[in-house]
Amino acid sequence: MIPDDFIAAAEDFADAAGAVIRPLFRSALLVEAKGDASPVTKADRDAEEAIRALIAARFPDHGVIGEEHGEDRPDAEWVWVLDPIDGTRAFVTGRPLFGSLIGLLHRGVPVLGVIDQPVTGERWLGVAGRPTRFRAPLGGVPACRPCAAVGQAELSCTSPDMFLPPDRPGFERLRGGARRVTWGGDCYAYGLLALGLVDIVVDATMKIWDWAALVPVIEGAGGRVTGWRGEALSAASDGRVLAVGDPALLEEAVRLLTDR
Repeated sequence: MIPDDFIAAAEDFADAAGAVIRPLFRSALLVEAKGDASPVTKADRDAEEAIRALIAARFPDHGVIGEEHGEDRPDAEWVWVLDPIDGTRAFVTGRPLFGSLIGLLHRGVPVLGVIDQPVTGERWLGVAGRPTRFRAPLGGVPACRPCAAVGQAELSCTSPDMFLPPDRPGFERLRGGARRVTWGGDCYAYGLLALGLVDIVVDATMKIWDWAALVPVIEGAGGRVTGWRGEALSAASDGRVLAVGDPALLEEAVRLLTDR
């Protein structure tokens, strides 16, 4: 059972990150950067610092793993995992296909996750053992849709550039078998899977802060998140992530990725 104050805190952390990020989105500072990522770096770092300050004040015995500021007591019983801007390229080019990721591990297992899009006002909240919650002015219901075969599936991937040897052949088999493929979206694509709009998301080179928040969100909507061999993700995972909306897809997707 996840304490209610942990859940409320995760939403407060997302609010704090959004307050830092929103003023820079499509701002003059960002536009004038002309490809220089320094405003993005500042938004990333300042947002993570804001969350870390709140964690230190509320949960001084908890650990933190963040993309920008590293690890603090990563072996604690409860560890927050932070990626303030997942989808930097989208952010710097003014596309609202990025998000803030806030995950919580209990003894290494993801038990709480937030995907927050601070510009559109969309927020997914996943808690182990509970249905995923979603709120947004754009509408949407958090429930993965039935899709029993890869040939019927909408596949989404962040970028073809992440599928280098030896990952490329497996990815091409999955890509070739899917009904259609869309690119980009980063964490936002996983949110769409949890809304039943995408059936499979596959990525590689993922760090723990890229996937920890996604697991409770997708599994609370009825889907599954694993490695490419169908194994549970952990801090020791190899960066290959597979998410399916319909668990019936998992076996076929794993077979194509691994050529079993």
